[in-house]
Amino acid sequence: MVVKLQRPILVGGLGLSFSLWMLDSWHDSIVQVGEFGLLSALAVGGGLWLFQQNRPKDSLKQLDDMLVDRATVESAIAKTETVINQLAQESENHPALQTLREQIAQLSLELDRQEIKVAVTGGKSVGKSTLIQVLKQNLETQNLVSLEETTPLFRETGDNSDAVVLAEVAKSDFVIFLTNGDLTDSEFQTLQQLKAANQPTILVFNKQDQYLADESASILLSLKQRMQGNVVATAASPIAIKVRKHEADGAVQEWMEQPTADIQQLTQHLGEIFAQQRQRLVWVTTMRKAGLLKAEAKNWLNGTRRDRATPIIEQYQWIAAAAAFANPVPALDILATAAINAQMVMDLGKIYQQKFSLEQAQTVAGTMGSLMLKLGLVELSTKAISTVLKSNAVTFVAGGVVQGVSAAYLTRVAGLSLVEYFQQQEIAIDSGTGLNLENLRQTLQRVFQQNQQIGFLQGFVKQSVKRLLPEVQQVEVVGIQKAVG
Repeated sequence: MVVKLQRPILVGGLGLSFSLWMLDSWHDSIVQVGEFGLLSALAVGGGLWLFQQNRPKDSLKQLDDMLVDRATVESAIAKTETVINQLAQESENHPALQTLREQIAQLSLELDRQEIKVAVTGGKSVGKSTLIQVLKQNLETQNLVSLEETTPLFRETGDNSDAVVLAEVAKSDFVIFLTNGDLTDSEFQTLQQLKAANQPTILVFNKQDQYLADESASILLSLKQRMQGNVVATAASPIAIKVRKHEADGAVQEWMEQPTADIQQLTQHLGEIFAQQRQRLVWVTTMRKAGLLKAEAKNWLNGTRRDRATPIIEQYQWIAAAAAFANPVPALDILATAAINAQMVMDLGKIYQQKFSLEQAQTVAGTMGSLMLKLGLVELSTKAISTVLKSNAVTFVAGGVVQGVSAAYLTRVAGLSLVEYFQQQEIAIDSGTGLNLENLRQTLQRVFQQNQQIGFLQGFVKQSVKRLLPEVQQVEVVGIQKAVG
């Protein structure tokens, strides 16, 4: 007997095995099996398999993988407070300090919070409001659970609305993410973001009643495969069905009847989670908030430090320029100004709590010089600067202009790279002097590329030439300004 499937269904594991066993058992008693009969059998087998996969432990596994306890969270809060205190020490009148201090004080109180905050989110028309209403009526622990609907995601308004919604979601303890079909790429990427942020989430396939049984099972299986479990199907507001009653006298009565909401699996999942993991949910959220607050405080601190570092970098770039201009050296030996860079390393290190001795600073400066040579930054910068300067022959041959401008430029790149590298480090007092050479190499390349734009180079050359050439040559400088401007 040949059976042709016009609408294939994806089933696997126990579901497929169970279905094949059933078909084999029925083979002798069934003469003809149509599409409906076969698909129903597959749906039954697939449904049993999906039921096994839908056990609450899948929803709890994500939390079990998060190794968070009270001591860990308290440590994270303490580290955040260290950054805030450091900002207060370095900028006692900083405008963000009061808000930061209020937020860090609130975090300590969060540890003993009893209410669970649940964000219900997803795209438009997926049933968020209806699901919240039904859950409030059926969730046993509703008095300790706050369900909040977010603004719809994926509205394609051209603004940053999705990021705003996700920032609000990050403040919740648990996320119910709704979809009404197989995942779009935008939905999948958003779920991955939530996972990366350690945001406990359950995916809800709502409005499953709007599909045929085999279609619904196929979608649910696809969702489970993509999300590795932690998915349930619901029908928060099932489609009304027509009921027909035949009377004894032959009359027929018809009316539309609203089925009961199908959310039993979801309420079971949520009940298990909130009963077993209430405290951990609060700790995970507090940990996440501490991390976000620490990042905000660190950004303010880095901004303050950068304001102090910028004049130092400019000071040393012009010292290096003057030294190279007065004593021209071959282009590839231009980092002979390493002694100047070493002093800059010490001064910048003090700002970023990286206290170097002179010997250590010389080692750092030498390491950066070697990296610049290996990466070809010295040669590339010299060629770029020479190209700009060649537009004026008189100036080009005057003394060591190329060497001077190149020395200033490379010193600037080295200083900015150090600042960016230091900003990536953990905020702490006396945080050490070891360098991660791979991170430093990547930082050098990134900063060099950012400062290679022709507009920046032209402006930098103008400024450098003004400083290097004597006043009597200012007439010739005008020619350069016209050529490069």
